[in-house]
Amino acid sequence: MMAFVFAFLFTFLIGISHSKGQLQVGFYSETCPQAESIVRDIVRDAIQSDPNMAAVLLRLHFHDCYVEGCDGSILIDNGPQSEKNALGHQGVRGFEVIERAKAKLEDSCPTVVSCADIVALAARDAIVMADGPSYEVPTGRRDGLVSNISLADNMPDVSDSIQQLKAKFLNRGLTEKDLVLLGAAHTIGTTACFFMNKRLYNFLPGGAPDPTINPSFLPTLNQRCPENGDINVRLAMDEGSERTFDKHILQNIREGFAVLESDARLNDDLITKSVLESYFMNPLFGAAPSFEADFVDSIVKMGKIGVKTGFLGEIRRVCSAFN
Repeated sequence: MMAFVFAFLFTFLIGISHSKGQLQVGFYSETCPQAESIVRDIVRDAIQSDPNMAAVLLRLHFHDCYVEGCDGSILIDNGPQSEKNALGHQGVRGFEVIERAKAKLEDSCPTVVSCADIVALAARDAIVMADGPSYEVPTGRRDGLVSNISLADNMPDVSDSIQQLKAKFLNRGLTEKDLVLLGAAHTIGTTACFFMNKRLYNFLPGGAPDPTINPSFLPTLNQRCPENGDINVRLAMDEGSERTFDKHILQNIREGFAVLESDARLNDDLITKSVLESYFMNPLFGAAPSFEADFVDSIVKMGKIGVKTGFLGEIRRVCSAFN
């Protein structure tokens, strides 16, 4: 009888551990039912004050997930060695929006909602507010206990070749299709001239620009980012559609109007180019796949990279500091 009871309890506890160890939609439905609406309200206010904040919050989600998994490690401020200070995280912002959401959630549901989940929810809400697709965010992430600048050494870089980009994404369990779709997140937001200098003035020997830039677009880029000009000047990453989340950026990449070098490189590989081209399929050959639906699949997949669940990690009281 005792053996049966022990076996039952063991199976029961394993079941609890397994259920707690998985992300699930509506994870906070009982413990903090207002969690998602609180985050949504904070994000809406932030974007109304700064429309570019939609792109900022989406980028923050990617940068958090790529290093140590989606565990809020990029939010920690523990001095010069903080992960957020890594070269690959240059220009990443939005920390104060996550902190505002966290403070509001702590008032309503103390130590229940993780900072990592707030980042994922904020990215979804930012996409929706940029007229992009809405989707369910599986939650239940816990916050990581490590944040170190050295862990972000292998972030994808704007000057990476397509081979390097594919390898880096594969290393995080992401495919060539995910690379194209997550790269298309650049459909909203801006970049700095700092990231354009090499592409415009030192791409080939002798100071020649990237030859894949459409000749009719090059003078515009030169004018906005003149050689030895202000490197902090901002320009849209998706020329003509920088405030709307859509597949317009893929059209720009196809036609040589990509702003970022890493986006342009998606045309350098047969696989990524075929993925890109599939969203513009001739109706005579069948319906093109849904860019929005495929993007949702990729960002939800990305949001599961290296998550801490169950008894791993912690629920921070403040997102910028370990408990």
